Amino acid sequence: MENIKRRLRFGNKVKEVKLRKRKSQLYAEEDDCLLNNGKLKAKVVLFCVAFRLINCFLVQTSFVPDEYWQSLEVSHRMVFRYGYLTWEWKEGLRGFSYPLFFAFIYKILHLTELDSVHLLKWLPRITQALLAAFADVKLFFLIRMLEGHDVAKWTFFCSLCSWFTWFCCTRTLTNSLETTITSLALFYYPLAGSKTQSRKKYLLLVAMAVIVRPTALIVWFPLLIYHFWHEDNKMKLITQNYIPIGALAVAMSTIIDCLFYEKWTLVQLNFLKFNIFQGVADFYGSHPWHWYLTQGFAVVVGPHLPFFLHGCTLGFKRYKILLAAVVWTLWVYSLLPHKEFRFIYSVVPFCMVFCGISLATLKTWRRAAAVFLLVTNLVPALYTGLIHQRGTLDVMSHLQTLCDGGGSSISHPQQPDILFLMPCHSTPYYSHIHCPIKMKFLECPPDLGEEGYVDEAERFYNDPLHWLQTSFPYKSSLPTHLVFFDVLEKEISAFLGANNFVKTVTMFHTHFPEGRVGGSIFIYERH
Repeated sequence: MENIKRRLRFGNKVKEVKLRKRKSQLYAEEDDCLLNNGKLKAKVVLFCVAFRLINCFLVQTSFVPDEYWQSLEVSHRMVFRYGYLTWEWKEGLRGFSYPLFFAFIYKILHLTELDSVHLLKWLPRITQALLAAFADVKLFFLIRMLEGHDVAKWTFFCSLCSWFTWFCCTRTLTNSLETTITSLALFYYPLAGSKTQSRKKYLLLVAMAVIVRPTALIVWFPLLIYHFWHEDNKMKLITQNYIPIGALAVAMSTIIDCLFYEKWTLVQLNFLKFNIFQGVADFYGSHPWHWYLTQGFAVVVGPHLPFFLHGCTLGFKRYKILLAAVVWTLWVYSLLPHKEFRFIYSVVPFCMVFCGISLATLKTWRRAAAVFLLVTNLVPALYTGLIHQRGTLDVMSHLQTLCDGGGSSISHPQQPDILFLMPCHSTPYYSHIHCPIKMKFLECPPDLGEEGYVDEAERFYNDPLHWLQTSFPYKSSLPTHLVFFDVLEKEISAFLGANNFVKTVTMFHTHFPEGRVGGSIFIYERH
């Protein structure tokens, strides 16, 4: 009996030792796994930051006026008390929350007396680049958790390859920040298999995206409905998440807007009233209903399109809600007359998930596919980032030298007085000059109900020579500098010669001049 007891005790001790060893091994494996994950995360973070900073500095062209006039120009006025506010700000259509983000950067530069024009131009863009890098990291680790390392690697590759993301993500556009926040919110969204899901975090990020750009709600509407449909406690989700977070977002944005507008202003309501119900957005151009389906989406997704379509057939069941969000967004925007490529930029991260699934399953062909994507995206990315439409930024860099009395080949006692004879908002403004010299451009606010209304830019282009002669009847009222596209030179040559204007600068702008936008920009200076 004693022998049996001794053997049992010995056996138990052996089991305990083995159990302790097994536990030690498991802890060691877990530590190694955490260490490896930590190393991987550090590598991915460093790579993304470096990549997006290079991306930032290799984008030296202009895209649309909003990247300056609805962000940096407003921020400059908020901090330095001079700058130009477009008609949207006078009508209360735009929210101050997004410009406030850059105004905070400008204020720090101002207080530390580091507010050089170079920092004012580049720091906001560097900030956008860092946020875009953070979104890249989150997308990689989300797909790694859901699909494994291989699919995550190819999704990451596709996302970094995207020429349109390269072109847009570091710009000071609301669309850029909206897309970045959308990627971050997706990381916490309750997708099947996600271990990082958090109702409050993703809803707070969605609310932030809507504050930045109200139309972000279009992309997130099907995702919010899908979450609601699959939630067990629907009432709790509404009362403890949807309503409080939504109310907080509206309250915060309204308080900010009321403070800066200095009156009661509900921007979201004004935005809907003007752009949807009154159709003011049509003033900036309209396209056929199928434009996104036949042109817009193909351009934005670019060479990824066949891989996106292939990935949809493979990942439809698992990620049908992401595909639904893409289709829904394209459909809603197709109903609106005014269309732009950037409006659908926020669905690009969703598309990259399907592209990654496609490449991961190609096996023998994926190296060839990767080379194809790299080459076909690299060309448009570098061309649009470094060459196409760069003149409007280069000309402002030249004009900035007038602030110090330089940049002129002809001397005269007058202070600089610059007139831009271009389609309105073609160039940035005081945010890229950073000195209060006199500047004027052809204005083009939309018709807000005035009978027989024709904006100033349209009146000018109807008869440029007559407009100049009647606007400047005396030589004393003439500007010192005229800035215009080359296509206008012949029409106003008589005015230029009669008033002693001499061409001093020629700036390349684009290889694809169109309408009133020429291939080069001229600066004429008066004797």
